[in-house]
This record gives sequence, structure tokens and C-alpha cells, in this order.
Amino acid sequence: MTFHHTTLDNGLEVVAEINPDVHSVAFGFYVKAGSRDETSEISGVSHFLEHMAFKGTDKFSGEDVNRIFDELGADNNAATGEESTVYYAATLSEYLPKTFEIQSSILFPTLRQEDFDMEKNVILEEIGMYADQPSSVAYDNVMQAHFAGHPLSQSVLGTTESVGALSSEQMRAYHGKHYLAGNIVLAVTGQTDWNSVLELANLHCRHWPAGRTERRVLPAKPKPSTKYIVKDQCQQQQLIQLSPAPSGNDPLRFAAELLSVIVGDECNSRLYWELLDPGLVESAEMGYYEYEDAGSYLTFLNGPPEETKANLQRITDIYAAVNRQGVTADELEQAKNKVCSRLVLRGERPMGRLGALGGNWLLRREYRTIADDVAIVQGITLEGIRQLLDQFPLGQMTTIGVGPLSS
Repeated sequence: MTFHHTTLDNGLEVVAEINPDVHSVAFGFYVKAGSRDETSEISGVSHFLEHMAFKGTDKFSGEDVNRIFDELGADNNAATGEESTVYYAATLSEYLPKTFEIQSSILFPTLRQEDFDMEKNVILEEIGMYADQPSSVAYDNVMQAHFAGHPLSQSVLGTTESVGALSSEQMRAYHGKHYLAGNIVLAVTGQTDWNSVLELANLHCRHWPAGRTERRVLPAKPKPSTKYIVKDQCQQQQLIQLSPAPSGNDPLRFAAELLSVIVGDECNSRLYWELLDPGLVESAEMGYYEYEDAGSYLTFLNGPPEETKANLQRITDIYAAVNRQGVTADELEQAKNKVCSRLVLRGERPMGRLGALGGNWLLRREYRTIADDVAIVQGITLEGIRQLLDQFPLGQMTTIGVGPLSS
């Protein structure tokens, strides 16, 4: 595999990892525009705009976009998060030119008023659907509470009020501010060649407006809080807890990823053996999440309401033991094997490599091969885990519960 990078005259960065040993190619446009870049007035506009991208452009109607992707057998979609919106596709190499032409065009949709009005109803229905899902309610509320006063507290979907009041003029203004070439990374992986990538990028993207929008970056200062949202119709009690962890630019993030596997992976972790294997809960996990200027350990618990207090105490005891004693050499070795296997298995497919290539470059302007990632994981020591725990101990700072319990 060979890595290439260039920047077009308008500021669009293009990165590619060429792999002649596969038969498909994947690419994505990583736009540095997510819910953290919004204000409360236009909360949800990034996600709404992602939907509008598939409603048609000056050259392709919405029907054309769906039909041609289907005819090519391309796997395409988009996703919006707190820090980015990604438009991606995977296809056979011979169909890359047409797939690229369409996928690049939808970043600049026509934003017709009739499409906007129709899709607004779809978004409002989606918000209503997620409002009926306890885990979604818990996640939105825990992010809002934990990151209060910080841009990461903004909901990706927005609210019924913010989306309901959003105008197409506000969306056009947001698009014009954030969909600049300097805010976008084009990442390409798989079976193609660098000259073809450059040709496609220049043909379809060099006319994009130049410029870059600076993001407000500041450290998060979470404060302890607890809130229970009563939903009597729920049979189970769900809880999400957040506590501080390394940011996406902190070298300790690699140790945090391994620690989350040891403590809270869905199988063969401390939470698994203490809570899941005995049948005390429906699910119990702990994961590590990184952002540009913050990070968090996220604990998820779903189980019988009457056992919630006891199960929370079990988690508290597990975290206290890890903070005090660290982890064992066997646990660390097993976690390394698990993470390295996942890296290699995912990396065997161009679509699996795309997230690492595009995400790393958008956040850190950094390229790492699979071998580089494996070496980093294998190099983490018990002393590195100890350093992480001393600086970012496991905790349960912010708690949101959704279900029949009021406390």
C-alpha cells in the first residue's frame, strides 16, 4: 500500500492509500462541520443538511442520485456526528469515476424550498422516534449535562423547536460558511491509482469555494450531576454515565482504548463477568470516546429497575479496584490481541480503512498504516495504563437514567 497527499489550490486536502491487491475502492468527503459547530438557534442543521444532500443537485435530481448509485451497485451513505459530516461510498474500481461524480456533487445540493419543507417533516419524525428510545434520550441528556457550556453539548439531531423553526435561508448560510474546500478532506482507499484520484478531484472539486472556518476549541469543564427521566412504560432501567478521558490529541488515547476493552468490552471484560455473565443486566459496557478538545469514558447500563442500585455499586467497585490496582498483564495482553485483530480484519476492506484514513487526517493531519497502529497498541505497557489512570481515573461523574425510576 502506498500513501499520497496533496492540497488543491482551493484548499481541499486529498489523501489516498492505494492498495492494488483488492478489487474495490472506497472514498469519503470528511467535512469539518457537526453539531458542535452550530448554535442553539440552528441546532440540528448539520444533520438536516446531510439529508438535503440526497435531494438533488444542479446536474442530478434526487431520483438520479438514488437510481445511478443502485445501478452501479455502489454502497453509499452519509453520517453526521458532533465533529464532522461524512459522505462516503464504496464501489468496484471501474465504477469509481461515475460514483465520484455523483457523490462529490451532492455536497452542494440545490436546497430547493419544496425539498426543504418535505425533509423537515422527516427530520421531525426522526426526532420523535428517537425520543421514544430510552438510550437515545439518555445519550442526548448526558452529553448536554456533562458538556454544559461547551459546544459538545449540542444535540446532533437538534430539537423539535430548533428544527421546526429552522429556515432554508439559515441552512444556506450555514452551508456557505462551513462547506468550504479548506474544511473538507477527501480520503480514498483501495484499488485505484494516484493520478486517477487527482484527475477526479480536479475535475469535480477544484471549483469548490476556497476558505476555512475556524472552530472554537476549548477544554471541557464538566461538573458532577445526576438526573433521572421517568418513563413508566419502560420495563428496564437504562443509565449512561460520563467521566473525563483523554482528548483526541492526547497520546494517552491509545491506552484509554485498551483500558475500555479490558474493563467494558461486550465480551470477556470485567463488566461482562461481573454483570452480564451472571445475568444481572441486559447489557453493561464501558467505552472510550475522543473529540478534538475533550474525551470521555462512557458507561452504559440496562437492567431490572429493582437491581439498579446494586448494579451501580458493582460498577463503582470495579472502577475503584482498577483505579487502585491497575490491570493485570494477562488482561493487557488479551486486550492487545483483540484490538490488533480488529484493526487487521477491518483494514482488509477499503471501506474498513476509510474511517481511519479520513478521520485521522481531519482531526490530526496524521497518516498511520495498519502496521503503525498495531505497533502502537503492542507498545502500551502496564506503566502506560497506570499513567492513564493517574491522570484520568475511571469514574461516574455525570449520570442520566431513563426508565421507571425517579431516583
